[in-house]
Amino acid sequence: MFRGTALATGSLLLLLLSGCLSGCATANAEGTHVGYADSAGPTVIGTDGSAQSRVVAALYGELLTRAGQKVRTADASYASPIDTAQAVVDGRISIAPAYESTLLRAMPGGQTMPGNMEATLSMSLPPGIVALPPAAAQGGVVLAVTKSTAGKHELHSLADLRGAGTGLTLGGSASGDPDAPSVAALKKAYGVTLTPAGTAQTADIRVLRSTDPVIARDGLVVLADPRSVVPPEHVFPLISAPAVDLAGRTALARVNTRLTTAELATLTSSVEAGETPGRAAEDWLRAKGLLH
Repeated sequence: MFRGTALATGSLLLLLLSGCLSGCATANAEGTHVGYADSAGPTVIGTDGSAQSRVVAALYGELLTRAGQKVRTADASYASPIDTAQAVVDGRISIAPAYESTLLRAMPGGQTMPGNMEATLSMSLPPGIVALPPAAAQGGVVLAVTKSTAGKHELHSLADLRGAGTGLTLGGSASGDPDAPSVAALKKAYGVTLTPAGTAQTADIRVLRSTDPVIARDGLVVLADPRSVVPPEHVFPLISAPAVDLAGRTALARVNTRLTTAELATLTSSVEAGETPGRAAEDWLRAKGLLH
């Protein structure tokens, strides 16, 4: 049953690609009709409405511009990272920030290569759509505790929770995220018994987005996940292959090791505080020596 669904999904994606190569029009997230992204025209960068997506897109735009490519931002943002990724697949935009596990949920049916996310993404995407190498930064879910809780129970990773006994609660602002681990999943992986606390901000083990400013503001300790209960969500450029040349791809790769989760959180916070994505991106790239 799953294999049949996978084949149908793959066929639909291929039909979308092949049927629109001649320039059909489609509707974007705001209802505006745009044609297929033209590799001879400017590289069109799309984002969702989040500060995180917009500032990462601004980093991509600045790097591509410096690499000699004509770049413009899509007229409207999309509702979610999944919608933005689909816009790349459909040809409405040329490039967008994407996240590993989120993209795989949007593109079901590809084979999974355990421990090899690059190969898994490659097999899941339709021809002509490429997942470039990811940055170190993750935009997904993390589990964190206060310094007091970490010190009391000697917590450094989720594996240490087993020695903390029972009575700890699990909850937080990202507890409803598709990647948020359940108490059952954590018990199976780490043998720990936790009590669910929903979205409570006072839970002992807090489920948060990795770029949530509360992590730095409150000095929370992010617990390592050696058994990978939480799937990876590294940010990477999802591109239409003809739209980004070799020079552009090389330029984009320069950001990978420099853009850590902490750096992404700082950039996101700057934009949320009112700084424009373009200014935040340019200042950060200059500070890291990535603009010449």
